[in-house]
Amino acid sequence: MNELVKRLSEGSHPAELVLRPEKTPEALKACLERRYVHVKFTATNGGTELGMRIDDSTVELARAAIEGAVGTIHLAGDLVLDYVPVRCVADIDLATWQGTAHLEVRSLP
Repeated sequence: MNELVKRLSEGSHPAELVLRPEKTPEALKACLERRYVHVKFTATNGGTELGMRIDDSTVELARAAIEGAVGTIHLAGDLVLDYVPVRCVADIDLATWQGTAHLEVRSLP
């Protein structure tokens, strides 16, 4: 298995939500509406930014108020990293746009 995939699938790692052009509640809403978001693992060499299609069934907003950028959002999505299918799972604090994330290695369909 790829070293980066292995490392990011062992435990939780510091991460941040990447929103463009800036980190705002409106940008987060747009990402959720199109079901696609970028998460950056900040403790890797230079940072590792992953784009993922959000699995709607994993989004938890019960502890968050997007409008006021308060609380924590939980989300997950699938992607392929270095030819390895993975699921990225992230918990992000909306006040700082930072939190933790990890990868789960998935089996090929």
